[in-house]
Amino acid sequence: MISSTSAFVSQSKANSASRRKFIGELILLQTFAGANIVQAANVKDTIESRLYADILTMPPPSKASEFNGVDNLYYPEWLEGTWDVTQTLVNVSTPLGTKFVGGPAGSESIAAESLKEQAKQLNVPVKLQLRFVKTKFGVAEDRLFNTKERLNSFAGRNVVSSVEYANVGGSNRSSLLAMGGKEGDPLQTTVVRFKGPAAQKTFMLGHGETNKQDPGVFFGYESLRSIFALTNQNTAPPVTTDTECIWSFEKEDKEGRNIKARLRLASYLNPQTDSLYFDAKNRAVSLADYNLTFQKV
Repeated sequence: MISSTSAFVSQSKANSASRRKFIGELILLQTFAGANIVQAANVKDTIESRLYADILTMPPPSKASEFNGVDNLYYPEWLEGTWDVTQTLVNVSTPLGTKFVGGPAGSESIAAESLKEQAKQLNVPVKLQLRFVKTKFGVAEDRLFNTKERLNSFAGRNVVSSVEYANVGGSNRSSLLAMGGKEGDPLQTTVVRFKGPAAQKTFMLGHGETNKQDPGVFFGYESLRSIFALTNQNTAPPVTTDTECIWSFEKEDKEGRNIKARLRLASYLNPQTDSLYFDAKNRAVSLADYNLTFQKV
């Protein structure tokens, strides 16, 4: 993400070399924004254990109805509000080897560049704000606000032009309003338009949460698919990436004004674009672990 905006602000890069660079830079952007698991069929594995497992497998899609219109990941009530957040990358690993993080063609040069950029981010705190809003259905992430904050903060500059929600069968505005929701309630799917000839659509494949007996602790995960595409006449094909975000949140005081959190971003290959997809056997090809502190605004 550090250098990724160069691909978005230059509309003249239409040759094959620039297309390869564009794909590599989008991979870096997806890795840092973030915005895994032992076999998904093994139901004994918990969300908590997946935060620390070495070999992870893509979880199955959510079992929620595709037609209820309000499906989302809902958080505990004490996460409602706007937070000053410090997010620090503390560990990066490539469980299946470096070639698996080399983009659609398994490029060793793209893999080396990606790992080099991630190494620069180790133990470097990033400041941003995150917001969670209360709805009739539970506390949900404000994806419009948070997506823009994450992308801009990790890029170190304003790279986002706009973020908007898109309707899908499991999460759409008309169904949400019909069930008593509000016009501004978060949906699952977002479309980002960058300050340059690129856009990204991100939609949810699955999610889950675990409330332990301790009411001040919460574990949850989302599996997400993002499609990056140029919006000018460049013929570079879209790049599809699959990512899982695994969260733990823990209140540090009774009032809930300070929270410590852990985030694991696990990246998977996609059968539509990645030549090594079948070699990966649905396992995560990279893991990025972050420590976070939340202080209520």
